[in-house]
Amino acid sequence: MIRKMVLNSAIVAATLMPIAALAQSPDAAYCSALAAKYDQYLDMSSKGGRQPQSLEARVAVEKCKAGDTSGIAGIEKALKDAKIDLPSRG
Repeated sequence: MIRKMVLNSAIVAATLMPIAALAQSPDAAYCSALAAKYDQYLDMSSKGGRQPQSLEARVAVEKCKAGDTSGIAGIEKALKDAKIDLPSRG
């Protein structure tokens, strides 16, 4: 009985995981594009950095690099404040 419940749970989880991944992939791709643009234009550790990094923006970049899309707003703000165009979202 328990073995059957565990197996059923595993089947449900395996079925739902690709659906969740597909739902997140556009945001994850946009998040990665934002982080790359931030690194290219604003990261002071690189030669091309133009402005001092804010802690909020740096945390947002690290979140995006780790796959956490909650960093999108912070990077968007940093890029907009620097008058740098945002990458295409789609």
